Amino acid sequence: MPQQAVLPFEDPFEWFDAWFAQARQSAMIEPTAMSLATVDADGQPSLRIVLLKGFDRKGFVFYTNLQSRKGRALLSEPRCALTFFWPELGRQVRVEGAAQAVGEDEADAYFASRPRESQLGAWASQQSRELASRADLEAALAEVTARFEGQPVTRPPHWSGMRVVPTRIEFWQAGEARLHDRWEFVRRAPQAPFERRRLFP
Repeated sequence: MPQQAVLPFEDPFEWFDAWFAQARQSAMIEPTAMSLATVDADGQPSLRIVLLKGFDRKGFVFYTNLQSRKGRALLSEPRCALTFFWPELGRQVRVEGAAQAVGEDEADAYFASRPRESQLGAWASQQSRELASRADLEAALAEVTARFEGQPVTRPPHWSGMRVVPTRIEFWQAGEARLHDRWEFVRRAPQAPFERRRLFP
């Protein structure tokens, strides 16, 4: 059921942190799921679901194969958008900004925390490329499994994290008769404070 409207926070990061904590404490299956919209070099938009793996005042982090369709799109055009939708809470959060690669140490630390099977899969999958058969994928996995037998799996050079640095964050709370509450925070320059305003539903 939708939550009661809440008094807005002055700071968008504190607001997201509070809502995200409530989402994680709820019974929803995957509160970290977020839609990621990108645009390629030809201006073609593309949308998919990724998982939030880190969040702080610098931005929202997810990980991917940089040679995938989304990776190539973000390296060509960093501007992108995210949407979190938590229907059980009657809430969504929209984020607009630009993506930038996380540091090598940060990417290495996250990769090391992943299950070994996921680490091996990052080597085996040529994400978004054409695959002739499932057998080819299984053969690639067998090859990297043998290659790293008895030793740690290192992070592939083409696999890393992207941090979406926000310039706009909108908080949406469902209301009766579709009279929703919407609050928007906009940053006009990289180091400028966010400006807050209320929007019509």
